[in-house]
Amino acid sequence: MILKRIHHIAIICSNYKVSKKFYTEVLGLTIINEHYRKERNSFKLDLSLNGEYVIELFSFTNPPKRLTRPESTGLRHLAFEVDNIEKVILNLRKKGIEIEPVRIDEFTNKKFTFFSDPDDLPIELYEI
Repeated sequence: MILKRIHHIAIICSNYKVSKKFYTEVLGLTIINEHYRKERNSFKLDLSLNGEYVIELFSFTNPPKRLTRPESTGLRHLAFEVDNIEKVILNLRKKGIEIEPVRIDEFTNKKFTFFSDPDDLPIELYEI
């Protein structure tokens, strides 16, 4: 078996309208497809970053909350690569997003920080 790359990451949100706005207007991801699945009372939103399919956003009725942050079983966080972390932080703060202090990766000496999506999913910015 030879894996080529990650195809997408699926995220379940508690408020579809709020999360759709966050991922498209705050993070700037582009909508590829949007479907309402009547039988599940659920939306499915396919999002891309720079033309590459990356996130599948789902809504479900009353999904359970994340148990702990960030160290819980399963997906720990979602990380985005950036060229200039300070510039991205400034842009996110202008949109009302709270950002943790920038840290330095002890192994790579690269800058990184975290913020959260509307459901408290940790999102990392990692400067390349």
